[in-house]
Amino acid sequence: MLTVLKYYNRRGKNLAFYIEQIEKLAEQLDFQESQEDLLALEGKIWECYYKSFEVIIEKEDFAFEYRSRKPPHNPLNALISFGNALLYSYVLSEIYKTHLDPRIGYLHSPIDKKLTLHLDIAEVFKPLIPHRVIFSLVNKNVIKAEHFRKEAGGVYLNRHGLSLFSEEFEKKMNEIFYDREKKVYLTYRMLLRREALKLEKHLLGIREFIPFLSRW
Repeated sequence: MLTVLKYYNRRGKNLAFYIEQIEKLAEQLDFQESQEDLLALEGKIWECYYKSFEVIIEKEDFAFEYRSRKPPHNPLNALISFGNALLYSYVLSEIYKTHLDPRIGYLHSPIDKKLTLHLDIAEVFKPLIPHRVIFSLVNKNVIKAEHFRKEAGGVYLNRHGLSLFSEEFEKKMNEIFYDREKKVYLTYRMLLRREALKLEKHLLGIREFIPFLSRW
């Protein structure tokens, strides 16, 4: 989150307030005594981060207001939900290429035997992949108010909007970037697979899991 916000802050978006607030909240992470406390603090960080979207986008039709999921109550929430869903599907497909059990997560608790591991792995990549796709499409006027429909008390992308977003998301997944830590070129799809394999090796006692940290 901070990497994304600092990137846009350097490009003229006044995000200093949100960066400062998230940094203050992040200082408390190591002092949480339970999984529930950790998730509650994470929720506060996400809330602050999401509010910054209006500064990055600055379009009246894409006001954030508050995070709503089922159903999303406005276009921006619809984009966030659909982008996250696409990311979950990509992560899950990479998990299936390992010996990991997608039903067993380490942060999200299993509910009604649902799959949870892909939710845990995907969490760190939401700002880097779907959210950057959202900023790009909206700021370039590719996705507009006309690409949404109201249905069952919620707001969703229409067929054209789904096509535009999915196409851009696929491009992002295949985008090549340089991983400074490992000194290799990767696509984001390859990065997701590497994270799953790193977790597998950690559970097998081969190598400690060190999560990916983006540096731009």
